[in-house]
Amino acid sequence: MSNQSTAVKQPVFFIPHGAGPCFFMDWQPADMWDGMAHFLTGIAVQLPELPKAILIISAHWQTPEFRVTSDPKPDLIYDYYGFPEHTYQLTYPVAGAPVLAERIGKLLTDADLANKQDCSRGFDHGMFIPLKLMFPDADIPVVQLSLRNDLDPKAHLTVGEILASLRQEGVLIIGSGMSFHNMSGYGDASFTAPSERFDEWLTTTVAADADERFTALTNWVDAPHALDSHLLGQQEHLLPLMVTVGAAGSDKGRKVYSQQVLKTQLSAFQFG
Repeated sequence: MSNQSTAVKQPVFFIPHGAGPCFFMDWQPADMWDGMAHFLTGIAVQLPELPKAILIISAHWQTPEFRVTSDPKPDLIYDYYGFPEHTYQLTYPVAGAPVLAERIGKLLTDADLANKQDCSRGFDHGMFIPLKLMFPDADIPVVQLSLRNDLDPKAHLTVGEILASLRQEGVLIIGSGMSFHNMSGYGDASFTAPSERFDEWLTTTVAADADERFTALTNWVDAPHALDSHLLGQQEHLLPLMVTVGAAGSDKGRKVYSQQVLKTQLSAFQFG
C-alpha cells in the first residue's frame, strides 16, 4: 500500500472502547454510555477525508512479539463474558488489508523490531465495538496490531514512531483502550478523585512537546495515582496510547472527550 501522493495525512486517536458491548445493550442508568457513543460516532465527520485504511491497536491482543492481522476476511472474536445473548450476534463485516499488513511488517523488520503476520487472528471487541459506531458501513479495510507481552511503554512508543509514515498514506491510526482501567475501581467513589488526578496528568502530558511526552509516558508509573488507575503489569489498556503518541510525531495532542463513567474519569485524545 502506497498512496502517499493522493492521500491526506490522517490524525491519530486514542479512544475509550467502553465496557464489552456496552453501546449495544441496556444499562442502568440508560444513558450511561451515551456520551462516549456520541463522541465515537462523531469522529468520522471530523477527518480530512475518509481513511484509505485503518490500523487499530487494541488493548485486547497481547503477543510475544508485535503481530499484525493479515487475513483478508477476519472473523470477529466475542471476547467478553456474561453479556446478553444478542451481543454475541453483533456483526462487523469489514475486510482486512493484507497489503497494508505486509507493509507494516516490513517497516517493523527494517527497524529491527521482531514481528509476525497473523493470518488466523480475528478482530476482538476492542476493535469492532468502537468501529461499529465510528464507521458503521464497515467499508474501510482494517488491520489490527497487537501489544507486546512485556507491556514496555518505550517499545510501544517506538513502534508508533516506526509506523507514523502510514498517516501520510491515508491510514487512520487508532489506539483503543481506556484512560482508566482498574476493574476494582469502577463504581467505587473512592477512585473518582484519583482517576481525575491521573486524567489531569495525561491531559497535560499529551499536550506537551514530543520529547517531553515521550519521556513522561515512558515513566508513566511515576504519574499521580498512576497505579490506582492501571495496576502494574495490567496496563494493557493504557499501552495503545503509547503507540498513538509515537505515531503522532511532533503533532500537538489534545483532549477531545472526557466524562465521568462508573465514578471514574475517562478521556480520549487526538493528535494532528
